[in-house]
Amino acid sequence: MKVCHSFEAVFDDPNLVSCGGLAAVMGLAEQAGLHELAGKHVKVPGSAGANAALKIPALVAGMIAGADSISDLDVLRHGGMGRVFSGLRAPTTLGTHLRGYTFGHVRQLDAVASRVLVNLAHLTPILDGADQVTWVDVDDTIRETHGYQKQGAAYGYTKVKGLNAALATISTPLAAPVIAATRLRKGNVASAHGAARLISDSLATLRRAVTPSPGLVIVRADSAYFTHAVVAAARRGGARFSITARMNKAVTRAIAAISDTGWTPIQYPNAIYDDDQQAWISDAEVAEIGFTAFTSRRKTDHVTARLIVRRVKRLNPHSPAQGELLPGYRYHAVFTDSTLGLVAAEACHRDHAHIEQVIADLKDGALAHAPSGQFTANSAWLVLAAIAFNLTRAAARIASTTLGRARTATVRRTLITVAARVANQARRWRLHLPRDWPWQTQLEHLHSVVAALPAAASP
Repeated sequence: MKVCHSFEAVFDDPNLVSCGGLAAVMGLAEQAGLHELAGKHVKVPGSAGANAALKIPALVAGMIAGADSISDLDVLRHGGMGRVFSGLRAPTTLGTHLRGYTFGHVRQLDAVASRVLVNLAHLTPILDGADQVTWVDVDDTIRETHGYQKQGAAYGYTKVKGLNAALATISTPLAAPVIAATRLRKGNVASAHGAARLISDSLATLRRAVTPSPGLVIVRADSAYFTHAVVAAARRGGARFSITARMNKAVTRAIAAISDTGWTPIQYPNAIYDDDQQAWISDAEVAEIGFTAFTSRRKTDHVTARLIVRRVKRLNPHSPAQGELLPGYRYHAVFTDSTLGLVAAEACHRDHAHIEQVIADLKDGALAHAPSGQFTANSAWLVLAAIAFNLTRAAARIASTTLGRARTATVRRTLITVAARVANQARRWRLHLPRDWPWQTQLEHLHSVVAALPAAASP
């Protein structure tokens, strides 16, 4: 492909917008009650907190359009955007609003985020299949920061200076993950710090979002969350748990007690199915054994469940990385009270890695930066990024099942950042979009469905 002519760039059209799909997504936000909930629940004092019902949706809209810093929110003020949206605010005004937050105001914003998710679940199919099985995944990540002015920035477990963001996501076999809850913590905090509250909030949101009630709910996490508080929070919320067990002495002894005949080959990367033996030929095998965890605590805190173990042959069996008790294999143990079969339970836990894609999506978008030097402003930014993520996911799911599982960047490129010209013809407002747009059908479907949605009742 070659350029046909020598073009001169002239920025003079007052009716063009660069994000023609944003109107449909923000229309969905209105139907989900974002504006009403923001005005009702977020009460930041002073002039910084004025018009929260307009400023919070503006922040979310900027993130949906691709803004990853406060100055980038100026993407909302160009061409015909003032004819598409009312209540546009300058980036400096929105930044001042964020800096007016305290921890209590961030929790108010959390309440808005959970209620918007509940309303989206009632309006759209983003939690289809939750009546059968739902997974609540918990993980954290370090958002790298630079300079000396970021409150809370410190060196954490990755040896990188930054802030620690904890997330809980909800997904089903039919629906891609959405973000149920977030917390921003100091960079040097332990991963499991506050995880019990995060899980409790996520399970409460899930039960409000799925009516009459969700089916099997499994909380999944890695070994950093192998604590009694996490297991207890899952059980209090009526969920099962599936948590990677730390390879301590008790777990190692339990693995050593598994008989050689107790291992089952599983379908694993590069496995081959042998028709003659009717079995998978693979270096990966699984087994299970009963196990009681947290025995250092009082007896009422002991938890007895299944220890599901996957073993894979080490490429170098003489590696000193593992003791002589378990030579020749790498072991990965999962502590769970899941009712699934052995192979299914182990495969289910491996799918916990889906949350890494959510984290990658956030870091590729609004969480590319922690945009303020103030910790509470960055905390509010994380919550707003979660709202923007969920709205984008819901809009994509309305547009098509395929886009409903796509990366945020893909949804933004196909449905949101499409050029459009604003026009009023015969007293009807129109967005004229490019002819032969490859995703025209999906975008038309999104606009028509959003226009027909009833407003959700705000809890």
